[in-house]
Amino acid sequence: MGSGARPVTRDGVWSSRSGKSALILAQTRASGSAINAQQAAINDIQTAFAVAKSEAGSVAANTTLMMTGVGVISVASRDAIVHAAEWMSTISITLIIILLLLVYRSGIVLILGLIPVFSGVIVGISAVALGFSVVYDITLGFGTALIGEAVDYSIYFFVQSGQSATGSEEWIRNYWPTIRLGVLTSIIGFASLLFSNLPGLAQLGLYAIAGLLTAAIVTRLVLPTLLPGNFKSRDLSSIGEHLLRLTRTLSTLRPGVVLLLIAASAVLVSHRDKIWNYDLSALSPVPAAAQRLYTQMRTDLGVSESGYLVVVSAPTVNATLAVAEKTGNALQGLVEDHVIAGYESPARYLPSVTLQQERQAAIPPKDVLEMRLREALLGLPVKASLFTPFIKESEAQRTLTPLTLADLRGTSIGMVVNSMLIRHGNGWDAILPLKAPASGIVDAQRVRASLARHHIPGAMLIDLSGTSNQLYKSYLINGIKLSLSGVAFIALLLLFVLRSPVRVIRILLPLIAAVLTVSAGLVLLGYELNIMNLIGLMLIVAVGSNYALFFDQGDRQVHGEIAPRTLASLVIANITTIMGFGPLAFSGVPVLQAIGAAVAPGVVLALLFSASFSPHTTV
Repeated sequence: MGSGARPVTRDGVWSSRSGKSALILAQTRASGSAINAQQAAINDIQTAFAVAKSEAGSVAANTTLMMTGVGVISVASRDAIVHAAEWMSTISITLIIILLLLVYRSGIVLILGLIPVFSGVIVGISAVALGFSVVYDITLGFGTALIGEAVDYSIYFFVQSGQSATGSEEWIRNYWPTIRLGVLTSIIGFASLLFSNLPGLAQLGLYAIAGLLTAAIVTRLVLPTLLPGNFKSRDLSSIGEHLLRLTRTLSTLRPGVVLLLIAASAVLVSHRDKIWNYDLSALSPVPAAAQRLYTQMRTDLGVSESGYLVVVSAPTVNATLAVAEKTGNALQGLVEDHVIAGYESPARYLPSVTLQQERQAAIPPKDVLEMRLREALLGLPVKASLFTPFIKESEAQRTLTPLTLADLRGTSIGMVVNSMLIRHGNGWDAILPLKAPASGIVDAQRVRASLARHHIPGAMLIDLSGTSNQLYKSYLINGIKLSLSGVAFIALLLLFVLRSPVRVIRILLPLIAAVLTVSAGLVLLGYELNIMNLIGLMLIVAVGSNYALFFDQGDRQVHGEIAPRTLASLVIANITTIMGFGPLAFSGVPVLQAIGAAVAPGVVLALLFSASFSPHTTV
């Protein structure tokens, strides 16, 4: 019934252009965003295909099933993220366990050390579940990566507290205030995400706050009570002494760090127009092959890819169809002027009751039609009785009850209408997809002008791609602003607690240098940052703040240097963080890769830079 491109038909069946595939268009009752329901529909289709293939026997031996569409891609994206997160978390946990066994050389210490981690993960997921109606897959993926930071607190406790159970009291007295301040800086940094207009970022912020706070509290209050009376942990002072000698040389590199900071800033300034990627597709986990299949099948079906929709609304179905009819008049002129190649409308398949009644009223009554027919046949060698079926059918159509949406339920035309006529709140929306002209470009300004000229109330022209990217851009810009505000509040907190601007600068400068260096490095590699890279940069500050704070406490140590056991704990914690986030860079999922690619090198630089700015180091 439509015009323009349509599927090729072979033997009464829709076919691909190549003729090698038969096409079936299916519509789910569930919303495309209901991923579990989409998964169930996919399973049902696969089962039906398997049964049909089995019944067909050998003739269908080489027949395969390919599916695409929003629902299929949504399920595939979720599965890709979940699978990658599970696989990467398995690798991370395995590496961390091996490292901690080598460090602690005690299974009991290892088990105790993981209690804060898993407590943080459980509480983090629970907090998001209570605060939001759904827990996003990326939140779960981020949660597994949180292991790399949450395990730091137990490492600090076991390594810094020494060999005996009584050392925990000394650790609480001497080290806990520094860790507590580090936890507060992390909470303030992630708290800024709670105000994001993107629900996913808000979830990450809540997860991080609840998870890290729980891990820290469990380390402070629970771990000391779980230690047996004869407990002894491995003394890593000797390893710390070797590390300390290496650290002393880093003070000579302090001018180099400053130069690197300046160079990174220069790179970012010179590439300021290419730092951030505002294209939402950059985060898509859909493989290229799946995207090609989607494009190919749309082409075979003759589905427009212009990405432009006209949306009109009204309180009732009939009123919405009436507005759609008026909109069609405005769009038809644009077709004639070659502004658009065509359009679809639910009113084309289901006219409004008003229009149906007008068309019925245009059919003459039976007696009038018979009279006109007799007049028309005067002098012609045609019998009037031949038109009796026509007269009966005309009278039947003239008196029929108008067609409604309910009458189309379960029909192919009903599927088409339902795809363009959607209940929204207390009203209805009619969606009219536009087909692009040969140039592939729709002149949006002329479309809007035509809609305004025909006085169509509430008509909206939506550029799906442009609107999505603009929305994502607003999320990203909002996230950047919130992150900068978080850094500002962290600076105020440190200034309030430490009462020394010099110490605050000494703590924040290595973190800023690490963030800018990682950002500049990614830009030089031709990589444009996205919103998940922003999360990674925030994590650098959250994790690195602990390093900077411990090095800042060096002027309170005996020789004005960081204690060997403290330094050993920082290096071990740094390695576990790399193990927690590093595998994400190789996950194959852009949203996870972005976090891993930023955090793994960033925490290394944060540790080295913090060491180079350590006070009172001696060579």
